Amino acid sequence: MSNVHHCGDFRQTYKEDMRILQTRFIRICIFSLLVFLCVFPILSKNSPYLISLANTIGIAIVGALGINIVTGFTGQISLGQGAFLGVGAFSCAYLQSRYSMPFLLAMPCAGMITAAVGMVFGIPSLRLKGLYLAIATLSAQFILEYLFLHLEQFTGGSNGVQFANPAVGGFEFDTDLKKFYLIYAVVVLAVLFATNLFRSRDGRAFIAVRDHYLSAEIMGINLFYYRLLSFAISSFYAGIAGCLWGMYTQYITPEHFTIHESINYLSMIIIGGLGSIIGSIYGAIFMTLLPQILTISTGALANIYPGAGDFIISLKEGIFGLIVILFLIFEPDGMAHRWRLIKAYWKLYPFSY
Repeated sequence: MSNVHHCGDFRQTYKEDMRILQTRFIRICIFSLLVFLCVFPILSKNSPYLISLANTIGIAIVGALGINIVTGFTGQISLGQGAFLGVGAFSCAYLQSRYSMPFLLAMPCAGMITAAVGMVFGIPSLRLKGLYLAIATLSAQFILEYLFLHLEQFTGGSNGVQFANPAVGGFEFDTDLKKFYLIYAVVVLAVLFATNLFRSRDGRAFIAVRDHYLSAEIMGINLFYYRLLSFAISSFYAGIAGCLWGMYTQYITPEHFTIHESINYLSMIIIGGLGSIIGSIYGAIFMTLLPQILTISTGALANIYPGAGDFIISLKEGIFGLIVILFLIFEPDGMAHRWRLIKAYWKLYPFSY
């Protein structure tokens, strides 16, 4: 009897269909990625720049996951993500300085405070949608920016606040190398929770609200509850990202959490892929690396053409915007969609048509 070679991906039970790591290839890739994360700081210990860049990417991934939950999965556009990062960062700093909370306890508490603030500003989502909701969340951004500047007893005002290095027992996370492991431990937990969320009843309700809210309401889904819940979870993620950013930089001011930061996070999920966990990761990596690549490129051109150095460097922001626009024109569904097409091609190979 000849051997039978299957073409495609077959599942025979509901349990197999709901498994997170559905194929051996994916399990190998995830295991290899975890091993890489463990050894990367050791391999890069002589390159602080790479460690710093990796830490920045990790923090961006957490924030991008948060905004993708409310915008990509629930369909509620938000332009206040930068301000919610600030709520988490300033809350964490205040809890540590005022109540002497350790960072690992202050971080989830700050996340809960940010979730509560996010729910308050998510109330308009019951009546508003689309552009009108975007304006409402934009108002939240400016209101919170105003509070950051004027609630000096909590935020330090324009002077900002300092973060102490987190410590567990006698072990202190006082270097970028040590902070890398703390940041990516949070990243792994955040990705795992988000992945499981959209395999649950609540996560599927989010998607139903996004796809057709009237049908969802007829099916018995409480629109107000799930919209508020999506804002709460999204803001919680933003608060955690803000805590990690403050812990990593050790000093924050209101200037770190402006509308520019909100637009940056929205760009991450649009480029990476709306409604996709892996798209949030791709978008965070892309939007973090692109400015660095442009800085290096424009610096190299300025060295080659010294007379045009200032002009070339001034074009960096314009080139950044042009690249994003071209990316959206030629890959409007995001990087995650392209990855799905590549997987589909090889999954059915050689009958990929």
